Amino acid sequence: MLDIKYIKDNIELVNKNTSERNLQIDLNRLLSIYEQKLELIKEVEVWRSEKNKHSKAKPTPELVEKLKKLGQAISAHDAKVRLLDEEIKKYLYQIPNIHMSDVPIGKSDKENKVLHTNGLIPEFKFIPKDHVELGKLHDIIDVETSAKVSGPRFNYLKNQAVLLEFALINYAFEILTNEKILHDIAKKAGLKVSHKAFTPLIPPYMIKPEVYEKMARLNEGDEDKYYFEKDDIYLIGSAEHTTGPMFMDHIFKENELPQRFVAFSPAFRREAGSYGKDTKGILRVHQFEKIEMESFTLPEDSLNEQNFIVAIQEYLMESLKLPYRLMLISTGDMGLPDARQIDLETWMPSQKQYRETHTSDLMTDYQSRRLNTKVKRENNVLQYVHMNDATTFAIGRMLIALIENNQTETGRINIPAVLHPYLPFKYIG
Repeated sequence: MLDIKYIKDNIELVNKNTSERNLQIDLNRLLSIYEQKLELIKEVEVWRSEKNKHSKAKPTPELVEKLKKLGQAISAHDAKVRLLDEEIKKYLYQIPNIHMSDVPIGKSDKENKVLHTNGLIPEFKFIPKDHVELGKLHDIIDVETSAKVSGPRFNYLKNQAVLLEFALINYAFEILTNEKILHDIAKKAGLKVSHKAFTPLIPPYMIKPEVYEKMARLNEGDEDKYYFEKDDIYLIGSAEHTTGPMFMDHIFKENELPQRFVAFSPAFRREAGSYGKDTKGILRVHQFEKIEMESFTLPEDSLNEQNFIVAIQEYLMESLKLPYRLMLISTGDMGLPDARQIDLETWMPSQKQYRETHTSDLMTDYQSRRLNTKVKRENNVLQYVHMNDATTFAIGRMLIALIENNQTETGRINIPAVLHPYLPFKYIG
């Protein structure tokens, strides 16, 4: 969230930014409530001072009665302040992050900007099969049985597809934990960043509602999440949801940053509102596996950190020889916490279009302010850290891309050379 003092001092900028994010929020009402709160606090401070002064005097019936009334007044005002704080929080949680200057202004994904494309789109001399057909042909993907067992938007991965998933996981973890490779990626991208390796992590798969809210990933009326009312807990939709809050109420030393994590987890999504959309196969499902990057940096390093993370994503995709394009996401298509979002879209032959397989979100201090995650600088000044999260591999979508882009006329699926060390086969079929 934004600092309310920042909002007060930059009301025109925040209003403009909110409008460019296609939102309407009554900031004047917010500031009016904030002023009410400040006035109440001033009154309470005067009463507390008076109460403290009189409490040292010799008690008399009149003084006892006066102190009692002061205490009641203070309690009543404290209750009003708490109510105003809740109202202020509701407003603050609706206000989006300030977008960076290079972010395209737009109402939807139609204004997203192509930064560049990489790799050649395969030209098949035959009619290519989609991943569902190939999955059935080689007995590696089964959506029919899963529909009977669990319903639509689930799947069984079988045989070589399972081993291919674990190959992707092992490959990603080997790259992200290797400082020399990270150094080379940064050097090629022309970035002056730390080459510190990512710490491997398997985070919890469930999260408390109040923590989900602090991560700015739980919206009011959000129907996309799996919630267990009896336990008052959610299943996560991505590994960063429980990786980001690891350092709630924590203060880093300056020399401890950056902190980087590569986390593996399943992801659970209702896909509410997407009925009839991408229902075939494993592109949009209720349960899939995902590898995520999460980093905590000094404020001045966060933009370079995002560019470094995108360079890592590109390195992985180039090594897999998959055609893709990078997209700078517009104000109307970005998430509320994002100051800057870059998506990587991979070519899907069966759909004859690029589809999003990776995202990279720079949140600046939007999440850390809610989480109360700070850094103590060398001059003893406390600041909120900046946070980035990004996809390493969304496994299901990566399997689609690998299977469809590497098929041959006979239906055989060739496996990229970088994955050979992790597999007992070099092709499927």
